[in-house]
Amino acid sequence: MATSQLSVLINADAEQLWHMLREPNRIAQWHGWEMESLDDEIQEIYYSNAIEGPNHLRLEVNMGDTFTLEPRPDGTLVTLTRGKPMGEWVAYDADITEGWSMFLQQLRFALERHPQTSRRTAYIDGTSATHSNLWDVLGIDTGWLPEVGEPYELSLNTGAKLSGKVWYRSETQLGLTVASYAQHGDGLLILNSQRPLAGVREHPGAQIIASTYGLGAAEFDAISSQWDEFMEAHYPEK
Repeated sequence: MATSQLSVLINADAEQLWHMLREPNRIAQWHGWEMESLDDEIQEIYYSNAIEGPNHLRLEVNMGDTFTLEPRPDGTLVTLTRGKPMGEWVAYDADITEGWSMFLQQLRFALERHPQTSRRTAYIDGTSATHSNLWDVLGIDTGWLPEVGEPYELSLNTGAKLSGKVWYRSETQLGLTVASYAQHGDGLLILNSQRPLAGVREHPGAQIIASTYGLGAAEFDAISSQWDEFMEAHYPEK
């Protein structure tokens, strides 16, 4: 089996990227999402058995996943080479790779859009009781979405109206900047449409990460509640 690699070009120099990979408070601005165990997870992944390469251009983290930084004229190419999963994690390897893809995009967004502002995230996940596809349930016609970097406007089946730019897209993921998710600039919405996975879930699943910046408590709670209600209605199985 070929080794899985994920790459993203980030408009920042390698030194900035290295700080984002080696300082816990900075890692917390892009890795994962807000949860009580985030600090422990960061310590386990980035500091337990981590190996730093020469010149601050390579970092092997726990379980053998390896970051490589390649300076370019227009920024730094960050490549994550997946390690070989072991034990209980083998069944979840595809999901872990999808997770890393989301985190790399959050790393890029944090550095390019909000390098000095702390994020606040709403994370919701679940599995469909049927064979619901996330794009169909939300009312997103991915075939008619603008290209990456282009502005969009969406009216979701949830009643939410979103606008911003298409941040990235893949076969299973869609990243959108959202003007209403930040007091200044924009926030980031990542939608991950999970396929059925043998031994993990029989039906499609969904993950939603809404990264907000500078919003008041009421504004953030409204966003979080809206996505909670959506997930409970369409992806209720955990």
